[in-house]
Amino acid sequence: VQLQASGGGLVQPGGSLNVSCEAYGQWFSLNHMAWYRQVPGKERELVARITNSGATHYADSVKGRFTISWDSAKNVAYLQMNTLRREDTAVYYCHSNLKIHYDLPWSDYWGRGTLVTVSS
Repeated sequence: VQLQASGGGLVQPGGSLNVSCEAYGQWFSLNHMAWYRQVPGKERELVARITNSGATHYADSVKGRFTISWDSAKNVAYLQMNTLRREDTAVYYCHSNLKIHYDLPWSDYWGRGTLVTVSS
């Protein structure tokens, strides 16, 4: 399984950006898709997560501004980011937790990050 993130870039404070993560490969079952972010010198932090049933979870810092979604037909996860702040600047990583085969354990997969820079 490979995850390919795209859509990062430079945006002004207060602006919007949509990043996407396409999952390639085959799997038996998907537990959840998620977005994390990381800035230099800090630990990677969870931004948003969506389960295979559609339940979502957001970090307090992005609640009401970010929306995660999963298109199961296209195997693409999206993170719509609105009202962006300078402190949202980070490398955003796509993550999935899934089973490749029914008798294998749940495993984590990471995509390469996409840089989001919020600056005027």
